[in-house]
Amino acid sequence: MVLPFLTLYLTVDRGFSAGRAGLALTIYGLAAIVIAPFSGRLSDRLGGLRIIKLSLFLSGLTLFCFPFVNSLIGIFVMTGVWALVNEAFRPPSMSIIGDLAGPVQRKAAFALSRLAINLGMSIGPVIGGFLAMRSFRLLFYTDGTTTLLAGLLLVLAPWRSGPGTQRQVSYQAGESQLPRVNASQVTSTADVSAAGAAYSSVLKDRRFLYFLAAMIPVEMVFFQSLAAMPLFLVRDLHLTEAGFGMVLAVNTVLIILVEVPLNAAMADWPHRQALVLGALLVGMGFGGLVFRGGVFWVVSTVVVWTFGEMILLPASAAYVSDIAPPARSGAYMGLYTMGFSVAFAVGPFLGVAAMERLGSGSVWIGAFVCGCITATMLWYLRKGDS
Repeated sequence: MVLPFLTLYLTVDRGFSAGRAGLALTIYGLAAIVIAPFSGRLSDRLGGLRIIKLSLFLSGLTLFCFPFVNSLIGIFVMTGVWALVNEAFRPPSMSIIGDLAGPVQRKAAFALSRLAINLGMSIGPVIGGFLAMRSFRLLFYTDGTTTLLAGLLLVLAPWRSGPGTQRQVSYQAGESQLPRVNASQVTSTADVSAAGAAYSSVLKDRRFLYFLAAMIPVEMVFFQSLAAMPLFLVRDLHLTEAGFGMVLAVNTVLIILVEVPLNAAMADWPHRQALVLGALLVGMGFGGLVFRGGVFWVVSTVVVWTFGEMILLPASAAYVSDIAPPARSGAYMGLYTMGFSVAFAVGPFLGVAAMERLGSGSVWIGAFVCGCITATMLWYLRKGDS
């Protein structure tokens, strides 16, 4: 609820310039870059559920403190702290999903996880828009409360073994059999300490590094929905904050209704084809805003890039999970999410800066170009890797 409205909070409520609001998002992204590989490494060593619970509780408490900080430097510091504790959630959660689902069901599993997230995102921005019109502080208090409740749920909920809960724990020994384990074993220290999942070995995987580099341009486009897009819709097209929240809700409602069956239907598609199509649709969707149409046109562009998102993100997560050695899934997912953090650190700042200096059209043309760059690079993934 807070992140989509952070630029509006800093510009409308706090009175900072758009450039400083963009810098706050850059600080968030830089902190996320730092925490992603560290969190992935810790999830391999200490267990993913422990990291997830700690992330939720600390993030909720930070959100309650955020509105009481008034100075620009204090807001920058608080944004960085919030990013560290909030983004620590992602690598262990993705690692656990990949482990539990198994290779055959990973695309559908990641799509189902995104469905759960977007059930909240379909409601959050809409309610958040109305709360922001009354008081931006209510955004932080509501988001903080739901985050703490999520952490409490994981503390109280029992974890049981499922039919797909399998994991290879002796990758380096070359064993071909996958021993059955329960969910607690998926996150145990003994499971992964023997594998010695060091980032130095992950960084030697050239196909993985190429994939991460290919994804960054389109990832920068995604984060314009948190930076340039709200400013464009509210300031240039004169939508209200509630109207912006409803536009974002189109994205999440589509994901809820379509993403899981869409990915189930595309389960047999090669990774490369799905990745290329998704990147192109994202670039086309955001690029379509250059025509500055009315609300119907804006919604149409959201529909296009949402289909790209629904194809690209589950396919990219499944690809990383497929190529990662089982005992190093946390490390691979840590670097994968760090790629998004790099894009978050750069994308919003560049988008807002381009909008201020060159006009909004430059942002949306650039978004289309970035989508094409990613699609082209992904097309040249080696066939054996895709």
